[in-house]
Order: sequence, then structure tokens, then C-alpha cells
Amino acid sequence: MSDTRTRRAWRPWIRALHRDFGYLVIGLTVIYALSGIAVNHIADWDPSFRQVERTHQVTVPLPEDDEALAASVLGALGVREKPREVFRADDTQLDVVLGDRTLHVDTKSGKVIEEGQSPRWFLRLANWLHLNRGKRAWTLVADGYAVLLLFLSVSGLFMIPGRKGLWGRGAVIALIGAAVPVAYVAWSGGPSADRGGAPARR
Repeated sequence: MSDTRTRRAWRPWIRALHRDFGYLVIGLTVIYALSGIAVNHIADWDPSFRQVERTHQVTVPLPEDDEALAASVLGALGVREKPREVFRADDTQLDVVLGDRTLHVDTKSGKVIEEGQSPRWFLRLANWLHLNRGKRAWTLVADGYAVLLLFLSVSGLFMIPGRKGLWGRGAVIALIGAAVPVAYVAWSGGPSADRGGAPARR
């Protein structure tokens, strides 16, 4: 009887902590989940920036001096940023390099092709956090988050008693989940697999 009462005493605490910690990590889970999906497909797209290309037209004739020409184009486009570099790509093209974009100026026609990157606001921040660009301070947060995820995983096993819990359906489902990475490693060969004819690392 005492064992039964003890079980009943700690199970509500497990449920309460599981619930509260689950609420606590919702924000971090959304960040890591969305960033993880984005970074998984980095071969197909840039998860932090989108490519931008625009065409502008400025009035000709333009000044012959490169620096004056660049200043004239920037003024016409309403750009106040100071260029990092100004150079001639060829006789009729002047390139004006800014922080995150380059202006390709046709010095004869006045046509300006703007090429650059525009940050994907949320994903760029999420990837920065996920990839631990924040260094030491964020490492502590990320480690704390990992510990809470471990607690949620383990505590979830003991929340429901009986056949729907750990000793019944819960065990089957947990084993299926654990089998997924094991099956993939077995199927793919894991990190020691020979890729593209390269010698396997042992």
C-alpha cells in the first residue's frame, strides 16, 4: 500500500514539471526546429539570406572620374552608404561595392544592375542561435535547453501508468522512435561509410 501511495505522490510532480518545462522551452523549440529544417536544406537554398537583383536607371551623361561617377549614381539612387570599393570591370562598366550588395553601372547607358543579399529576418537570427554564433553565453543557454529536453523525454515515459504508459503501448512507441536513428545508421553505413570512392575512416 505504501509503494502505491509513493507512486501516486511523485507522479503528479512529474506531470507538473513536464508541463511547466514544456511551456518554458516552447520558444527555443520553435527556433531550433525551424532553423534545423532550414539548415538541413542548405544545399538547395541559402537559409539566412535571399538573393536580390534589381535594375535602375540613372541620367546620363555621367562623370568620367570613377569616384565622382560612383557618388553621382549613389546620390541618384538615394544611397547614403559609403562604398567599400569602386573599380572598373571593363571600359563601360563601373562596379560599386557596398556592404551587402554591388552596383554594376553601365557608364554609357546609365543602366544600373543591383545584386546583393537580403537577410531572411527570423531565419537568420534563428540560424545564428542554432549554430551557436553567440559563443560562450549562448552555449550555457543551449546546454540548459538540452538538459530540459532530456528531462522532458525521460519524464514523459512515466507520466501515464498502466497499459498506455511505459509498460505497455508507451514502450512500443518509444522503441520505434529509438529504432529510427539506429535503422538509418545501419542503412547508410554511418560515418565510416565509403563516399565517392574515398577510403573509409576507421
